[in-house]
Amino acid sequence: MNLIDLRSDTVTQPTQAMRQAMAQAEVGDDVYGEDVTINRLQDIAAGKFGKQAALFVPSGTMGNLVALLTHCNRGDEVILGNKSHTFTYEVGGMSALGGVHSYQVPNQPDGTLELEAIQEAIRPENVHFPTTRLITLENTHNRCGGVAISAEYTYQVGELAHQNGVLFHIDGARIFNAAAALQIDAAKLVAPADSITFCLSKGLCAPVGSVLCGSTDFINQARRIRKQLGGGMRQAGILAAAGIVALESMVDRLGEDHARAHRLAEGLATIPGLRLDPGTPQTNMVFLSLAEETGLTSKQVSARLAERGVRVGADSAHRFRLVTHYWINDRSVDQAVEVFREVINAI
Repeated sequence: MNLIDLRSDTVTQPTQAMRQAMAQAEVGDDVYGEDVTINRLQDIAAGKFGKQAALFVPSGTMGNLVALLTHCNRGDEVILGNKSHTFTYEVGGMSALGGVHSYQVPNQPDGTLELEAIQEAIRPENVHFPTTRLITLENTHNRCGGVAISAEYTYQVGELAHQNGVLFHIDGARIFNAAAALQIDAAKLVAPADSITFCLSKGLCAPVGSVLCGSTDFINQARRIRKQLGGGMRQAGILAAAGIVALESMVDRLGEDHARAHRLAEGLATIPGLRLDPGTPQTNMVFLSLAEETGLTSKQVSARLAERGVRVGADSAHRFRLVTHYWINDRSVDQAVEVFREVINAI
């Protein structure tokens, strides 16, 4: 059976070019700063985002946590969206491991936070209050439909933050998807930010890793936090080699994933019993729900799809998230639509 895995772009396998690069990678001890392949990856990443330096980390969750713990002291407060990945899916690491307090502002449907709400969340100087230290945004925004956040809005948040003496971090796990959707250089999407993380192992297909970028001083401090969290790696250039291939060969093709997401959405829209979210897809994510008359849950339908070789994410009791990526071609999209049709029609 030909498996079509639409659960996430985290399921991507490394390409043959990545496997070859990993096998041939020149390595050294990265804790000593001697892994030339990691050093090269970090230089490439910093250059792509117009930042002074970068740090290779095992995961996006660690990257965000390292950023927060570098920017914040215990008892400081971070302003972030109530649907953000850092708040929802990162195991409360900032509070559990860093003693950092969160102030959750409601995410708008387009993934943004109202500027007035951010301003109101910034604490005045008062002995009773935690110190507002950091604002974070997510781009693209997962739980808001994979929407891309504009450079104009990001600049507004950056200006607001810095006028108030607050730092600014972007969780850019899929920032290159945002850049592709907006047809803009990724560096412009993060220019106002003091730090940015992005993921190599989602749409870019590398097997492991994310990169944290910022100023030289910030990255020097972040390296200590990474070590403290157990993220100091030795001959990890084997992993970084795949990341270099990802940055050199995967970024410019992300528009293909977006086009296939549109093809997938158009096909699913023709199936009675399925309801696509308004505006979906924004990038490489398709969100849809079961109509009430089907009488089934998304978990039940996803199980029947899996029996026919199609894996999808059950986002909630009646809602799905489908994600296109490098290993999903046009034939996979068409086959997934037909399997959905078979399952829904069999109800």
